[in-house]
Amino acid sequence: MTTFGQELGAGAAGLAAGLINAVAGGGTLVSFPVLVALGVPSVHANITNTVSLCPGYLGGVYAQRRDLAANADRLKSLLVVAATGGLTGSVLLLFTPERLFRHLVPYLILGACLLFAAQPGLKKMQRRDAAAPPNRLLLGVSVFACALYGGYFGAGLGILLLAALGLALADPLPRLNALKQALSLVINLLAGCFFVFSGKVEWQYVAVMSVTSLVGGNLGGRLVGRLNPIVLRYVVIVFGVAAAVKFFV
Repeated sequence: MTTFGQELGAGAAGLAAGLINAVAGGGTLVSFPVLVALGVPSVHANITNTVSLCPGYLGGVYAQRRDLAANADRLKSLLVVAATGGLTGSVLLLFTPERLFRHLVPYLILGACLLFAAQPGLKKMQRRDAAAPPNRLLLGVSVFACALYGGYFGAGLGILLLAALGLALADPLPRLNALKQALSLVINLLAGCFFVFSGKVEWQYVAVMSVTSLVGGNLGGRLVGRLNPIVLRYVVIVFGVAAAVKFFV
């Protein structure tokens, strides 16, 4: 039985995660450690976090539906790859013992922090030659690898996907971002649906966080031009590093 204070903490984490995901990405680095701090086992916290933040991805896809429509054929060809990778990662997570996963958590968090620190450089990896044909093999392999990671842990998934899409495709950045949002939704939604039957979802937190993450995503979308994403990114990195140190201790 959770207390009002625990639900309030989870709600605040969901709100912050939704807002951060909309502005700079990296909300999982806030919401996941908070769930663990509230006493949720690491695997349960990871699964609960994935299910809770799905509404935020849905809002992002809706906001970029016009850019996504221009990439509809490409999205269809990548759906199976993304779904397969995401489900594979989800299965791997469920078969990872709690003790082993807790040992891996600080390394996963630090890896995600490095991704956020490297985000400006990764954005420069976008292809510039619009006449170059897409590298279908690179695209398929990289999206599968990103989806596998997303189904297993997920922090920094959007950054990985955007870098992978930018390497293989010559589309404008808004279209790549819309494609990234849609693939992130598919990966997390399928992983979330799979996790529903695992018996490891803390529904009392999902009920609160799914609502607050949607509100946070909406708020972040409105504030995206007013908040400095660079400052917010490094706030998330500091929080993530502190959480990783806590896990090591």
